[in-house]
Amino acid sequence: MKRKSERENIEAIEFTSSSGTVRRAFQFGRTYVVRPKGKHQATIVWLHGLGDNGNSWSSLLETLPLPNIKWICPTAPQRPITLFGGFPSTAWFDVNELSENAIDDIEGLDATAAYVANLLANEPPNIKLGVGGFSMGAAISLYSATCFAQGKYENGSPYPANLSAIVGLSGWLPCAKELNSKIEGVNEAASRAASLPILLCHGKGDDVVAHKFGEKSANKLSSCGFQDVTFKSYSSLGHYTIPEEMNELFVWLTSKLGLEGTS
Repeated sequence: MKRKSERENIEAIEFTSSSGTVRRAFQFGRTYVVRPKGKHQATIVWLHGLGDNGNSWSSLLETLPLPNIKWICPTAPQRPITLFGGFPSTAWFDVNELSENAIDDIEGLDATAAYVANLLANEPPNIKLGVGGFSMGAAISLYSATCFAQGKYENGSPYPANLSAIVGLSGWLPCAKELNSKIEGVNEAASRAASLPILLCHGKGDDVVAHKFGEKSANKLSSCGFQDVTFKSYSSLGHYTIPEEMNELFVWLTSKLGLEGTS
């Protein structure tokens, strides 16, 4: 059977977020779509890391033996980054450092999480939805998990997507300090958290986002009621991915999403 791979470019969408008297417009870049080669069972938005774009990850994800998944790989806006002294880069939100100790850019986090939910909004009702990412893209996927559990963004607006899987590679959990009280204080948040499968992978040789931050993020999620958290460590892995990690992703998604596989 001839392998069919198709990408389409989605026009950039301007998302405006408001918080108090502050108002910023976020111009997102090109989005790459890898269409399923078999029966469409799941759609996953995959988010790249700081300074990257959607094309690099779409090229990798389309090589995985996951014919039932549609991958949506957007490109982050260009924005001034505090970590770079104000120099602009493609980024999902502003950061002063790449760790759990970073100052949380709530407006940027909410804007990107809403953009991701919007990308999933037009998928058929029988399709399982997920969010995954690498580095700060993983931070957004984990933030989306907490928004899903709470049923709302940090700004109070309702979170619309019904998520079935979260993946975070070499990342960290934003807004971790207050998460316990937010999950405990929201009706049905505990049950949503308990039912959401999450896969976290991190290299012990990561010199950009330290392995301990990934491990702490997994522990924090578990302690806040996310009962299906898998954390995988790789002894020689730095701040990148390797075939062993991609194979773990393949096996985990196939299992958690009930995919039919390659046959």
